[in-house]
Amino acid sequence: MDKVIIFDTTLRDGEQAAGGTLNIQEKLDIAKQLEKLGVDVIEAGFPISSTGDFDAVRLIAKEVRTPVICALARAHPDDIDQAWEAVREAEHPRIHVFLSASDIHLLHQLKKSREEILEMSRTMVARAKKYTDDIEFSPMDASRTEPEYLYQILAAVIDAGATTVNIPDTVGYAIPAEFGSLIEGILQNVPNINRAIVSVHCHDDLGLAVANSLEAVKRGARQVECTINGIGERAGNASLEEIVMAIKTRKDFFNLTTNINTTQIYRASRLVSELTGFLVPPNKAIVGANAFSHESGIHQDGVIKMPITYEIMDPRTVGIPASSLVLGKLSGRHAFRERLAELGYSLSEEDFNRAFNAFKQLADKKKEVTDKDIESLVAEELRTVSEVYHLDRVQVSCGDRGIPTAAVRLIAPDGQVLADAALGTGPVDAVYKAINRLVGVPNVLTEFTVKSITEGIDAIGEVLIRIESEDVTYTGRGADTDIIVASAKAYINALNRLLAAKKAAG
Repeated sequence: MDKVIIFDTTLRDGEQAAGGTLNIQEKLDIAKQLEKLGVDVIEAGFPISSTGDFDAVRLIAKEVRTPVICALARAHPDDIDQAWEAVREAEHPRIHVFLSASDIHLLHQLKKSREEILEMSRTMVARAKKYTDDIEFSPMDASRTEPEYLYQILAAVIDAGATTVNIPDTVGYAIPAEFGSLIEGILQNVPNINRAIVSVHCHDDLGLAVANSLEAVKRGARQVECTINGIGERAGNASLEEIVMAIKTRKDFFNLTTNINTTQIYRASRLVSELTGFLVPPNKAIVGANAFSHESGIHQDGVIKMPITYEIMDPRTVGIPASSLVLGKLSGRHAFRERLAELGYSLSEEDFNRAFNAFKQLADKKKEVTDKDIESLVAEELRTVSEVYHLDRVQVSCGDRGIPTAAVRLIAPDGQVLADAALGTGPVDAVYKAINRLVGVPNVLTEFTVKSITEGIDAIGEVLIRIESEDVTYTGRGADTDIIVASAKAYINALNRLLAAKKAAG
């Protein structure tokens, strides 16, 4: 069977989703998980866009050795030079050059002629080719580009050295049959197309990104650009897990395969959700909480008798444990380590010890600790690694007759203990006001969401918040059996991200 190359752009296009900013360490953590997942290409970022992005791409190029490490560049000399500097230490470097091709973009955005775009494309691919043999070119907004002109551009960039030509449905405009015909037309009408791999990059504005990608694959494309959980600009990108599992589940239809280790899908989904702050909807295909749940009596009866009656995939194939082992306060280190391994976590000894201590503290509060509890507390502990301020203590007083009051104690970067108290319209408002007085960083709270991780009165509550400072959004998450403490943790998490970003910016 032919193989489909999986090109993951979670760290580039995925991070462009509003509020999804990642720091350098978080990008590296995701890149390492993508390597475990078996993706063929990691688009690690857009180096010219910021110093932080350049540093992240360069670090990933040094640390992640198996996949191709790709850097995005506009068709501009400085972009291409900077992209190469970022990926030059990669085991397998790639430069990805893009330039608008549709008349809509040429007329209203670039104000250039077709001839000028054709020459820029050819020249900049040739410049990139001086650095590495692995060059990708994307004619942006290809799905709204006149096909004959698109054929000219593709032929020119392949002659200039492009080894992959990517056909982007940049604004999610295409319909599957139409997009498939475009791919077939390229394969039939670009004379040197046999010297390049045809790739596709589809957006989900009409909810058709996965459908368009799969149709393109069926018609001859052999690389798909996608993201974990489908995150990305506007409505997002084609979802990696949906594309991979469609190809795997329907081998009879596609007669294709991928290099993806599907048992790492669920772990990758959880990690990206935790670090970006984008919750996975319960009904999300493959990785949603309800993806393998059955409420209907008829469905339950069928699954009990034979899972294939209502489940076309075994949940274990995507890394969701079939069992639901419950741990408690008497469970030891070995049982906890085994459960972490089943859930896809491979922690350093230091991280494991910190997670185990948190597990024991939670087990003293809860009679039973479930898989979701464990995932939440591990994520919570890993979030503390890059702390600037540490939340040491929170105490609140509130009620329908009282004035909500909060006292907060923080540990500053220099080890100094800071404490203050404040009044608020409610306990969370009071906590946030006290924290603001101690940290002193102007910001606006733009989103506050609370959800229960598990069932029951002793459930862990998780708080997701977004704050805005100088037109940049920062996400924070916190989890605890006490929702006020979880709220404080989330706020400190967001503020630490803000402070780390300001420090990185100099």
